[in-house]
Amino acid sequence: MKRPLLISDCDEVLLHMVAHFADWLEDAHGIHFDIESGDFATALTRISNGEPVAPEEVWPLLDGFFRGEMHRQTLVTGALEALGRIGEVADIVILTNLGDEAHPWRVAQLAAHGIAHEVVCNQGGKGIPARAIIDRLGAGTTAFVDDLPVHHASVAKHAPDVWRLHMVAEPRLAPAVPPAPHAHARIDDWPTACDWIIERLEGK
Repeated sequence: MKRPLLISDCDEVLLHMVAHFADWLEDAHGIHFDIESGDFATALTRISNGEPVAPEEVWPLLDGFFRGEMHRQTLVTGALEALGRIGEVADIVILTNLGDEAHPWRVAQLAAHGIAHEVVCNQGGKGIPARAIIDRLGAGTTAFVDDLPVHHASVAKHAPDVWRLHMVAEPRLAPAVPPAPHAHARIDDWPTACDWIIERLEGK
């Protein structure tokens, strides 16, 4: 029998990111990040004058965070325990939207939190790389977890047989993010999500 598979995102699923990004923006750049708005494009303003940060400046700031501040990120409650349970019945791959140069950083970061699973870096929609992972591993029933609705739409297009779980683990952000239309369920805590995932992977 083909072994089941979990493909999981990292930021705001396994590790908290936006809250720590907000702290760094204020400390290092004098920028306020209105996390509760749920919109990166308009949520950043300069503390000194209230002026919005231009959209073209946001991505370089994110890049700076991932290049030098990933040590700030903390483990989502229950994530490690859930991966332990799921790993007893399925393979696990972390599919993260970072450039290839960040692969060793992400592997080391996750290992420091006790997470030692294959990491695949990606840019753009996750449907095609998810399909490639499934085919490469010859996986059976597969579940996919991500915080961004766009990736659920991509996986629904390219790997429609995959169970898709929408999770936003940051409590300050979650209320601002509607359930992903292309996900089968929305669960924002790992104890509940773990049961849902295992039930699907085991065909219950």
